[in-house]
Amino acid sequence: MSAGEVNKQEANDNEGKNTPVISHIKTKQFLRAILIAFIAALILKTFFIEADTIPTGSMENTLLAGDFILINKAAYEITTPRFIPLTSVSIPTLNLFSTGAPRKNDVVVFKFPGYKNQVHSNDDLYFIKRIIGCPGDTVQIINKVVYVNGKKIPFPPEALLSNGYATKKGKGDPRIFPDGKDWNADFYGPVVVPKKGMTVNLDFGNIREWGLIIDREFNSRVVAIEGSVITINGAPARSYTFKKNYYFVLGDNRDDSMDSRYWGFVPEDNIIGKAMLVYWSIETPVSSGTPAGLFHSVRWNRIFTIIH
Repeated sequence: MSAGEVNKQEANDNEGKNTPVISHIKTKQFLRAILIAFIAALILKTFFIEADTIPTGSMENTLLAGDFILINKAAYEITTPRFIPLTSVSIPTLNLFSTGAPRKNDVVVFKFPGYKNQVHSNDDLYFIKRIIGCPGDTVQIINKVVYVNGKKIPFPPEALLSNGYATKKGKGDPRIFPDGKDWNADFYGPVVVPKKGMTVNLDFGNIREWGLIIDREFNSRVVAIEGSVITINGAPARSYTFKKNYYFVLGDNRDDSMDSRYWGFVPEDNIIGKAMLVYWSIETPVSSGTPAGLFHSVRWNRIFTIIH
């Protein structure tokens, strides 16, 4: 065997020995890349971006049932995780730092605070609505038209407008918040949105309006009427100073939306984030179970639509 053939044979032998080593290195690199991508996705989902689906028509036509949306969780604050990662188990959150305050006309996702007879919701329900009133604002609805601080607020550009029929003024709806008012969905208020540091005088005329919000701030039934005295946590109270900022929200489909008119205000710390983008949309129910039916059920014109 010549020297050249010997060198060639040695090279082939070394190549065979190196192949498992190279394969092992590539496997480690691949697994490391997968791990880095997983951690990045987890951080992104935990602190910055959330995906969700619109289940009802309460925000038509801004959002449709079957829209898949992205939520900017960092729009207002950065918080610790609301759930144990990779589970649906909720945990207490801590605000790390604020990035801004919710503003009028923002479409926000929030944890449902509970129905008007509940101190807090028994379920982890999340709603999406439009902010109409900010802390300290006075909101009123007259013949379906919304006024904030006496100024008429136009309908959102894509809102599903009503057919014009309005419930008569003074015809009270027992579902409306708060109890004891002759308000309905079309003639509502005026009502003041609570603001952190705002003090209200308490009396028998407004305790139904403020009592639920006070109970929610304590996360317990603390407001009571004992004879001719209003008490909070057993102590006589003639006034109360709110500890949180609140928001008044409405659905864009005003005639088919359960919102602040029915269950009250949204605490600022219940807000998860601001709705940003429709990244996918499909008609529900799908026209058929076939690939062709699925294709025709996709609302192609809504994909990558910015939410205003």
